Amino acid sequence: MKDEILSNLNNPGQLERLYRADKPTFKRAFKALYPELKDNALLTFWNERINFASEDISWGSRKDLIVILVASLVAGGIAKLPVLLSIDEEYFYTRNIGFIIFPVLTAYFAWKNKLSMGKLFFIAISILAAIFFINFLPDVKRSDTLDLACIHVVLFLWSILGFAFVGETGNADEKRLNYLRYNGDLIVMTTLILIAGGIMTGLTIGLFKLIGFEIEKLYFDYFGIFGLSAAPIIGTYLTQTNPQLVGKVSPVIAKIFSPLVVVMLVIYLVAIVYSGKDPYNDREFLLLFNALLVGVMAIIFFSVAETSKTTKSQMEIWILFLLSAITIVVNGIALSAILFRISEWGITPNRTAVLGSNVLILIHLLLVTAQLFRVLSRKTTIASVGKTTAFYLPVYALWTIIVTFLFPVLFGFK
Repeated sequence: MKDEILSNLNNPGQLERLYRADKPTFKRAFKALYPELKDNALLTFWNERINFASEDISWGSRKDLIVILVASLVAGGIAKLPVLLSIDEEYFYTRNIGFIIFPVLTAYFAWKNKLSMGKLFFIAISILAAIFFINFLPDVKRSDTLDLACIHVVLFLWSILGFAFVGETGNADEKRLNYLRYNGDLIVMTTLILIAGGIMTGLTIGLFKLIGFEIEKLYFDYFGIFGLSAAPIIGTYLTQTNPQLVGKVSPVIAKIFSPLVVVMLVIYLVAIVYSGKDPYNDREFLLLFNALLVGVMAIIFFSVAETSKTTKSQMEIWILFLLSAITIVVNGIALSAILFRISEWGITPNRTAVLGSNVLILIHLLLVTAQLFRVLSRKTTIASVGKTTAFYLPVYALWTIIVTFLFPVLFGFK
């Protein structure tokens, strides 16, 4: 979007079309460009327009609200399928938890971005294939490949959502980076909605209890499950129509947590030496170690997405560089531990999945860290870090396909 704005600085009509086609992305790109181009009279006008418009909360058109209401009801209806169709709840939710939200959000972005019939067909076939595959896997009490497929099918659906989010045209890397920002903003907004919903739930149940009505089961069976299903959909709608709502919160969170995570990781690595525990011989510790790695990696990529949009501060880039470098050390420990376990006890689906994930994460971290070092050396700009982060995302999508659809077959559904 930045390149499109720059190429149309003297074309007010085209700027207007860009703005109306994708307001949130236009606003983010414009706010990143404006400090460098303040002398442009047209951009000064646009700056006043965007900032003025952001003072009010937009609820969108009536059509938009109807779409969100229908989407929320559909998600809640999917969540209630075990009751409606007498399906075992554990069986249903372990395999289908991702299908409650992701297909609905994917349909929303496909509608907003006016995707071509070809892309709509690809999305529909991908989701249907995932539904049939995951639900027709053998129902056994203990299956590593089933557990891995159930986990990775959620990540696969997240990738399909990203495909719909990127849409038809424009800079794919920038839109993928915007997708990471959207995820961070959605987490913030959905958390706020859930907190508000929790407070309302407590008040409602308490008030009815005062007059002698026990409504907990009825409330959670219907209002609760529909509310939980609707929260990320409403959060998505609010972040897309009102990017200013969390536009300043997310960068603050990134700035606060990045240095704190650096300190935590350093202390944690030192504490491991004195704890007597190690990921080489303790399987549970290795699993927690990898969970820590994935969480820190997510913080890095979210922080990179926010930093590339809002700041060029050397201190923040140094913090991101240190965080990435330390995470490479953590990844190296986890990778060596899984290789040790494979050499000692052989190949299993879990060990193969963890090995593949760690290798992919390590490559990505090395690429991002190298770009951060080049930024610190003034050989490139922070935008290159964002592009490096974004272009690698399809690799993770490919890996989710392999683990979800091929691992059960390759390992004999064990």
